[in-house]
Amino acid sequence: MSTRERTVQAEAGERRRVTSFDVAERAGVSQSTVSRALAGLETITAATRRRVEEAARELGYFVDSRAARLRSGDTRTIAIVVITREGGDVRAINPFHFTLLGSTCAAAAARGFEALVTFQSEPEQLFGRFVEERRADAVIVIGTTANLPAWEHFRNLSEDQPNMAFWGVGGEENEWVRSDNLQGAQLAVERLVAAGHRRIAFVGETGGHQLQFGERYEGYCRAMTAQGLAPLPPVTGTGETRDGQGRAAMEAILKGDRPEGLFFACDAMALGALDHLAQRGIDVPGDIGVVGFDGLGSGAHSHPPLTTVEPEFALAGEMLVSVALDAGSSERRVPVRLVERRSVRAPR
Repeated sequence: MSTRERTVQAEAGERRRVTSFDVAERAGVSQSTVSRALAGLETITAATRRRVEEAARELGYFVDSRAARLRSGDTRTIAIVVITREGGDVRAINPFHFTLLGSTCAAAAARGFEALVTFQSEPEQLFGRFVEERRADAVIVIGTTANLPAWEHFRNLSEDQPNMAFWGVGGEENEWVRSDNLQGAQLAVERLVAAGHRRIAFVGETGGHQLQFGERYEGYCRAMTAQGLAPLPPVTGTGETRDGQGRAAMEAILKGDRPEGLFFACDAMALGALDHLAQRGIDVPGDIGVVGFDGLGSGAHSHPPLTTVEPEFALAGEMLVSVALDAGSSERRVPVRLVERRSVRAPR
């Protein structure tokens, strides 16, 4: 029951809301003393604070912390916007974004902030002026890059609203946070080379709005060159979902000169490809090695379990919160690590 709903029995028999004046009367102090005592101010003696707290408990009175924060201009809330596909089902969101959402909420809580989470997709319903309307102290935007109007809306919004941070896409350089894509690609290529693979292909679009994929391809090219190997043109596949794109890419790959190893720009595509390969009777990792990127937990249950490059999700959440709240924060790249499963042969 909220403070506004709590009541006290009056002498005339009617019931009314409990106020700080009722607590003051019960404790035998002034109303201002009640406010200072319940706010924890050191100017109030321990004995008086205990008397006020006991009176408040007896009457069922609680401080309206939200109202107090609004009066001070500090909401202690961070709004987290998850962009989804137009006309899509929220349940179809890439599991990566759910994991990132969880780590961001945990990071906000660790700093004493509540998280206000909203899923947005349709152009006429987009809203992000949480800071201006004093509903939040900062705004963090994550989600699918397929919804271009939504990203454009929030990028434009960041030009005149402070305290915003973006995962992956962003607008201004000082607002985005991304995985260390170059390092991740190097880890993937080195692992495939260690398994004895030399003809290694990159699967994923590089010229679209998913900037991280372009960086991962750049890292792939650098790593291949460093190994004395020739980078191949990126392989793409059409489809409404990443899973479908992975399947379509595999269909194209299997029609040509088949590579020995595959580095996928994201796990969702890699998982679709693994299923397609199994249907075609191609053994992974015997016939071909596969490495993904994103660290999806579902990759542990694929056939075979998917080796992947995983960002440090906890640190990713902390960085997003830090960038949103602290304009001076400088760290933007989230460290990554290789998660060994069984879609690549053991090193030779």
